[in-house]
Amino acid sequence: MKLVNIHTLVVVLGILLIGQSRNVLHAQTQTLPQCIAKALSNNKNLQVVRNNLNLNQLRQQEARSNLLPKATVLADYKFFTNLPYQLLPLSVFNGPEGQYKEAQFGVPHNLATNIQLALPLYNPQIKAGVKGVEIAADMGTLQVEKSEEQVIFEVTNLYYNAQIVQHQRLFVDSNLVNVDRLLATMRLLRAQGLAKGTDIVKVELQQAQLQAQRLQLDGKLAQVLNSLKFFMGQNLDTLLSIPTGVEPMDKLEYPVSASVDARMMQVQNRILVNELDLLKKSKLPTVSVVASYGLAGFGYGKQPDPFFKIFPTGFIGAQTTYPIWNRTTRFKLAQKQVEITSNRLQLEQIQAQNDLQVANAILQRNTAQANIPTARQQIALANSVYQQTLVQQQQGTANITDILMADNDLRGAQNQYLNTLVEYLKADLELKKASSSLKN
Repeated sequence: MKLVNIHTLVVVLGILLIGQSRNVLHAQTQTLPQCIAKALSNNKNLQVVRNNLNLNQLRQQEARSNLLPKATVLADYKFFTNLPYQLLPLSVFNGPEGQYKEAQFGVPHNLATNIQLALPLYNPQIKAGVKGVEIAADMGTLQVEKSEEQVIFEVTNLYYNAQIVQHQRLFVDSNLVNVDRLLATMRLLRAQGLAKGTDIVKVELQQAQLQAQRLQLDGKLAQVLNSLKFFMGQNLDTLLSIPTGVEPMDKLEYPVSASVDARMMQVQNRILVNELDLLKKSKLPTVSVVASYGLAGFGYGKQPDPFFKIFPTGFIGAQTTYPIWNRTTRFKLAQKQVEITSNRLQLEQIQAQNDLQVANAILQRNTAQANIPTARQQIALANSVYQQTLVQQQQGTANITDILMADNDLRGAQNQYLNTLVEYLKADLELKKASSSLKN
């Protein structure tokens, strides 16, 4: 009996499955780069993170505005029901020394309006604050990059999962074809008195198990595709088709660069250093130009001489603030030094961990890639044994138990191939992530 090539059978079954699926008929097959492009364009989480970059620009403008002059309008009106008292020394009026006389000054109606202007000439804290906001903007850019890498990682992982599930379905369908043929043969032999009823039951049980597995795979594939649509920012009722073929690539060498986490830690170090500089500059004086112009109104509403008079007031000058002693700042400086040291140690840890992940991923990928041809060969051998056992059963030299064992061996070889393929894809994806090559 001529042996059936397992790869040819898989391709034929794949064509049959596509022809039987109405959804796939109307769905356009999406490649991995196309899925990633749609996810980067439509993913809602990414849109939120990118939108937050606008906040960083506004915060920079806010910080720089502190260097500009500020104008304030003040208005104040008071009606004194009781005018304030002052004590006048009687000696002013040639009276005895040490004695005072109370007196009320002013008028009941008081109105004051002023325009005040302040311009910082020298304020190192404001400049350090502007620099801190600019560094925070760099952190926001890195957060966008990290979110993009995470979306690419999730989309790629789901894409590979969909391909693996479709591989599993093809293997199950090929096994169902074998079981259906075996069941037909066993029923024919049973009619001829050459097979037992229990033999048919065993084959029917195996057929039921495969059919149940096929339904489970259909549900799993639908869930994976729905998750993929979610990350791509598409409606769940959108038709989506993923190609089945997964061919291990040659041993690609991904250029290793600093991870986003390491670069974020470096930016965090810049933020801490700037905060330390800000604390140090809080000990320096600040100089500002101040100016004010206003009107002061005084009124009296009783007879015999009611009046309301307005007088202009104004000044221009400079204001200096110099902190003499603040022990709290000393402790804050010490705390910031500890934070900078911890940040440096965390950066070294991230870099060492990243090197470890790259090395392990390369080893895992190379091992899996080397095992894939062997796993394929095992499928071909297991299929050959299965077909030979069928021939032997027809010749009376093998029984149903031998056929079922050969079928189990074939399934085991198929599962081993899929597991090896999963290990390869997982290791390759982890290598891309660890080497910061997901966007390449």
